[in-house]
Amino acid sequence: MTAETIPKPKAGESVWSDSDPVVLILTIGFILLFVGASVVDADYVAELIGHGFSWTAKYLGSFFQLLLLLTFFVAVATGVSGAGRARIGGLDEPEIGRFRWLSMIMCTLLAGGGVFFAAGEPVYHFVVIPPAFDTEAASPAAVAPALAQSFMHWGFLAWAVLGSLTAIVLSRAHYSQGQPLQPRTLLYPVLGERVVSGRLGGVVDAACVIAVVAGTVGPIGFLATQMSFGLHELFGVSDGYGTQLMVLAVLAGVYMTSAMTGLHRGIQLLSRFNVILALVIAGVIFVFGPTLFLTDVYLQSMGEYLGSFFSMATMTAQTAPDWWMKWWTVFFFAWFIGYTPLMAVFVSRISRGRTIRETIMAVAILAPIATTIWFTLLGGSGIYHQLSGTFDLTDALNNFRFDVATLTVAQALPGGTWMAAAILLLTTIFVATTGDSMSYSIAMVGAGHDEPQPWIRVFWGGAMALMAAILLYMGAGQIGVLQQFIVITAIPVSLIILPSLWTGPRAAAALAKEQGLA
Repeated sequence: MTAETIPKPKAGESVWSDSDPVVLILTIGFILLFVGASVVDADYVAELIGHGFSWTAKYLGSFFQLLLLLTFFVAVATGVSGAGRARIGGLDEPEIGRFRWLSMIMCTLLAGGGVFFAAGEPVYHFVVIPPAFDTEAASPAAVAPALAQSFMHWGFLAWAVLGSLTAIVLSRAHYSQGQPLQPRTLLYPVLGERVVSGRLGGVVDAACVIAVVAGTVGPIGFLATQMSFGLHELFGVSDGYGTQLMVLAVLAGVYMTSAMTGLHRGIQLLSRFNVILALVIAGVIFVFGPTLFLTDVYLQSMGEYLGSFFSMATMTAQTAPDWWMKWWTVFFFAWFIGYTPLMAVFVSRISRGRTIRETIMAVAILAPIATTIWFTLLGGSGIYHQLSGTFDLTDALNNFRFDVATLTVAQALPGGTWMAAAILLLTTIFVATTGDSMSYSIAMVGAGHDEPQPWIRVFWGGAMALMAAILLYMGAGQIGVLQQFIVITAIPVSLIILPSLWTGPRAAAALAKEQGLA
């Protein structure tokens, strides 16, 4: 069986015939259970998930760190090997142009999280020194370590796990062996046909979809609160649930429309516009902002990042405060692990015709470098103004008010209010690109092929927006509880992606051999 013979929905069939019933039942069941339990007793749900979150961070945090480290180095080794010349998807030429392809990767994988934290996280690490460093807080010597710690959370390790080895495994199994483009296929080289065709495969897919739902609803909800706060501060709009609901409606309308029109229209268009807007904002900040400071700080911070790479990546709760590891390194690493299978599905789908080397270098090297530059422009500017006394974000960041931090930094950038409005727009579109790509990917997981029915894509996008609306009505705290839950979902997902450490290089070698490159 080849990829072209994988069953696709026929005209006149029910929309739901294009979805795996096990995935539907378990995923929708989770959404209903979480929302229902939160309505009945929100405090108990928060306490229960909080205990699970703490246990996971304490006992499995080191495993998550090791998994990301190994994935990065094995992926890079695979990319530079001879097998890296093999092409994904059996095409001689890329299906999607390079700029559009890179735009989709950047917007989907960096997504709203990177934009939310780009301004505030470096400033936080500047005023609260990370445990890997012993410099004086809020001093000039603390600038490079602060950005280096942010680079660790959003740099090479984070990107590599999201779309390198796992994407290779899925690509070979799907395009060469005719297996479905679903997370269960990651286990096909290990467990064979039984996991792909049986109910166990449905459970595997559902676990991965639940992790992505938990991880995506959070940014959607946080965007609504951030936009509501920003619109109030900038334009005097009422900051409340009504404004949050309006933001959610507009956001959902944008990314559901984008997902419905597919990869070659809405998703590409939205991603390309977002990258162009980000480049314009970056150019304005660099040219009209503290240019020399940002240039010097980037070089120093990148040097600190590379020099302290292993000490930051391998730091555990034995050598760092338990709360710090739980809420920073382990939280982020678990978040990325939870996203990995669905991101791998998306990267595999958009990378047809690209070489393995090109894909790995783009995902694991180029995209992280672009991310560190973005963090330096926003976060470095924030540190510059914090250091010079333009504002003081210490209290806001100690209370994890990153919405306040982002808006405060944005207003201090060249252009003031207009720049702040542009960054709010950029953040909105970043979250929209996450929503459309994940709606598309979840629909692909349910269908098992590359072109899921449009209304299934719309359904999943709407379900996540509705879940965010209900949880926001109960208070933004429940969105945070759901964010903690993704750390728990990283447990099964980490076991699903673990075999890619050896099946990824083997899949690359097999593709090279099939294409006469061995």
